[in-house]
Amino acid sequence: MRASLLRACGVIVPMLLLALPAAAPRAQTAYRHRDANGQWVFTDAAGATAPAADSINLAHEPEAVHIAVERADTSDGTQLIATSNCLCIVTVRVAIERSELARMPAGATYQATLQPGIRKTVAQAPHSGDADAGLQFTWSAALGSPQAVHSPPRPYRAPFAVGATFTVTQAYPVRITHVTPDSQYAVDFALPDGTPVYSAREGTVINVRHDSFRGSAQAAMLDQANVIQILHDDGTIAVYAHLQWDSIRVRIGQRVTRGEYIANSGNTGFTTGPHLHFAVWRNAGTADVSIPVQFARSSGDVGATAVTGTPLTAY
Repeated sequence: MRASLLRACGVIVPMLLLALPAAAPRAQTAYRHRDANGQWVFTDAAGATAPAADSINLAHEPEAVHIAVERADTSDGTQLIATSNCLCIVTVRVAIERSELARMPAGATYQATLQPGIRKTVAQAPHSGDADAGLQFTWSAALGSPQAVHSPPRPYRAPFAVGATFTVTQAYPVRITHVTPDSQYAVDFALPDGTPVYSAREGTVINVRHDSFRGSAQAAMLDQANVIQILHDDGTIAVYAHLQWDSIRVRIGQRVTRGEYIANSGNTGFTTGPHLHFAVWRNAGTADVSIPVQFARSSGDVGATAVTGTPLTAY
C-alpha cells in the first residue's frame, strides 16, 4: 500500500493556481452484502445480493488536510504562495518546470516550512515586462517538522486488541508493495474486515478519511484508502490505512491515548484483501519517509520487530 502524498502541478496561465480544490458534494449510493466467508462487501452496483434495504447514501467530502501552492500576480511581480490548514508543520518544495519569468527560471527549486495554519510566499519574481509570462511548476509537501527525531517513550503497542494475535503479511525487508520511501518500513497485518483498530501510541489526530468503500489492486485506488494520521509528541506521524468505510471514531484535533479504539480495519484503497497498513513517518526535509518501529513484548522494555509471515501479539 502506498499512502498518497499531496501533490499538484502548476499550469501555464497568468492567473491564480489552486491545488487540491474542494470537490463539490456529489451523492453516491453504496450497497452491501456478506460474501461466502461472512465478510461485508461494499459495492456501488445494486443487485440481488444487495437489496434496497442494504443501500447506504454517501456524500463525498473533500480531503481534511488541504495544502496548496498557488500563483498570484500583482503590479509588483509574481509570487508562488503556499497555504496549509494542517495542524502540523509542513515542508513545501516547488520545482519550476518551464518559465517565461527571468527571475524564476526553469530548473529552479524553492522550499519553505509552514507552521500550522500559515500562508507563506515560497518564491517571487519582480515584473520586467513579463507580467503575463507563462509558468509551469510542480510541488510536493511533507508533513511534520524536518527537525523531528523519532524518540518513542516505549515500544509501540500492536494496533489491535490486547491479547489478540494476527499474522504480519508484509514487513521490512520484504517489499512486495512497500516500494516507496513512505512505505519501506510499514507493517501490514492480516486483520479481517471490521476488526477494531487501536492507537499504537498517543498523539493528536491531524487527518482522517472515512468515505471510501472500494478496494482493489488497481493503480487508480492508490489514493482511495480510508486513513487516520496521528502526530506524535516527537514530531513523527503514525498512519493507519485501508480502514473500513465510515468506521473512524476520532476527529481532527482530538488527542488520543495509547490503546484507544480509533476505527475498524477494512479493505479500501490499493489492496488485494482486508488488512491494516501501519507506518510511522518522519519528514526527511522534502518528503515523508517511513522509519523502523518495534512493538511491545509481554514483559521488559525491549521491543519486538515485525517479521513477515509470523504472528504478533498485542501487549
